[in-house]
Amino acid sequence: MSNRTVLITGCSSGIGRATAYAFLDEEWRVYATARNPADIQQLGEAGCDIGTIDVTDTEDVERVVDRIMEEEGRIDALVNNAGYGQHGPLEDVDDDLFEKQFDVNVFGPHRLIREVLPHMREREDGTIVNVSSVAGRLAAPGMGAYSASKHAIEGYSDALRLEVEPFGIDVSVVQPGPVETSFRDRVGDELGRLDRTDAYEDLYEFQEDASLFGSDSPIAVHPAEVAEVIVEAAVTPDPDPRYPVGGVAQAMLLASHLPDPLSDRVFAAVRKFTS
Repeated sequence: MSNRTVLITGCSSGIGRATAYAFLDEEWRVYATARNPADIQQLGEAGCDIGTIDVTDTEDVERVVDRIMEEEGRIDALVNNAGYGQHGPLEDVDDDLFEKQFDVNVFGPHRLIREVLPHMREREDGTIVNVSSVAGRLAAPGMGAYSASKHAIEGYSDALRLEVEPFGIDVSVVQPGPVETSFRDRVGDELGRLDRTDAYEDLYEFQEDASLFGSDSPIAVHPAEVAEVIVEAAVTPDPDPRYPVGGVAQAMLLASHLPDPLSDRVFAAVRKFTS
């Protein structure tokens, strides 16, 4: 087995789970983490070192990183995958829910990065892969909180990439479009927490249906496809700053370069059509 070590968050299902298997196939030492140990038991049986982590808890993050350094003496790659989507009209997303979205999707990666960077700088080597989304480049109505968190991780990654490049550390962002995961299930749960404003009922209906973007969508990519790109970013000597995954992701990223008035008219037409 290679002595290269990766720490992956959010391995309970979907992209995180597929990424753990992909790194195992490359013979890395894989530390696969999630909030619930029962969700990653199979990864342990497959050869991963499994552990619990709450990315919103600084002491928990420190504990996990300290464990890896004690056992392996190195962290070659960090994959910040843990996250979820708080959808719904921004007017209906209260302060606590908005803060929680950023705590998991933005501050969580920041906590982990701050813990691993000193070790990577000491070795003058390492790769940080932040799993973002096309929503981090193209914001849609009804996805404001989630898009804001992914826009934040995109800007964060750009600055970090420039800051740590002199120390031999690479930073990449992976931008999936729709993926065949249970992501949309939690979206529905989070929508259920909102005190709905009737004026936005069309947005709620679109988000609750969203069959085009669900796990059964014909345009959704398999999690293994995203995992393959994450591994590529980790093993490539000079990785790209961004990796869109899937044809839909590439098309939506191109659409993000449209003039704002034009993209606004497109979203307005979609909203009118679905209302």
